[in-house]
Amino acid sequence: MELLVIFISALLINNFVLHYFLGICPFIGVSNRLDSAFSMGLAVTFVMTIAATVSWLIYYLLLVPYHLEFLEIVSFILVIASLVQVVEMFIKKVSPPLYQALGIYLPLITTNCAILGVALLTVLKKYNFIETLIFALGAGLGFTLAIVIMAGIREELEFADVPETLKGAGITLITAGILALAFMGFSGLV
Repeated sequence: MELLVIFISALLINNFVLHYFLGICPFIGVSNRLDSAFSMGLAVTFVMTIAATVSWLIYYLLLVPYHLEFLEIVSFILVIASLVQVVEMFIKKVSPPLYQALGIYLPLITTNCAILGVALLTVLKKYNFIETLIFALGAGLGFTLAIVIMAGIREELEFADVPETLKGAGITLITAGILALAFMGFSGLV
């Protein structure tokens, strides 16, 4: 039951984009089209889950036993950067059109603070390995959910009568704020 609470909390209640406001750059930048948003969400989920679990292993099996906890952030950043390179090479090899669609946003996963936030929060909350895995998976799927919803709304907004002064960034930020307010409704869930 506790694992389900951790998962639902990361997915809906404490959504990294809409609650903590981490990962806003790819959230705003890649949410123009539904297909690229979904692909970006899956890539972030994959990197987030693997990075959090590898970071947990490094922290508890290497840094803590040798009293090197001060290297936490540096080691987590190295893990994230390495994993993003692997994902980028994989996507380039398997799906060149997807690689072209993601363009500059794929390297942005490296600097996505949501991924580093998950790795740091798992240590801060003293999660065990399974809890870390569930938390990271929930956070990644929460990111995917948020970016896909935003992309769907933005695609529909292309056909809406938006005032000229709000077109572009204005209506996007207003939509993101309303979406964050809507997700606050999940706060009483657990």
